[in-house]
Amino acid sequence: MIRELLDWQLFCIQLSSYIDLDVQKIIQASHEMKEKAYCPYSKFRVGAALLCQDGTVITGCNVENASYGLTICAERCALTKAVSEGHRRFKAIAISSDLKTSFIVPCGACRQFMVEFGTDWNVYMTKPDDTYKLLKTGELLPLSFVPESLEEERINPKA
Repeated sequence: MIRELLDWQLFCIQLSSYIDLDVQKIIQASHEMKEKAYCPYSKFRVGAALLCQDGTVITGCNVENASYGLTICAERCALTKAVSEGHRRFKAIAISSDLKTSFIVPCGACRQFMVEFGTDWNVYMTKPDDTYKLLKTGELLPLSFVPESLEEERINPKA
């Protein structure tokens, strides 16, 4: 019994180390992506790294436009790249910026974009010193409109 418990504890430690390596990997990748940001107007660099269910990491950065409404955030850039490469299931995303004292948080549009792919995957919001705050996608956008919402019964099914 004690041997089984020790084996289980060792397994859990090894598993947590593996998960931590994935987290470290996407946090580092998100910081590196800031270098590629195109932000001539705001000078606000953002990088993102998305961990797909199969272990693939897809990165993105913010891409601004003189017509501000057409700007693409780093999170949506990474998600769009991932979907265009056939990925639909995600474990986590790390987001980074140059904010020294605050964790970078996704905008409302990015939060809605993320819950399109599930409300129970991890969002690591970082600072440049590699510290982070972790929330689930559903926690970032409570009462969200998700694909299942379109399947709910309606009072006028013909509309």
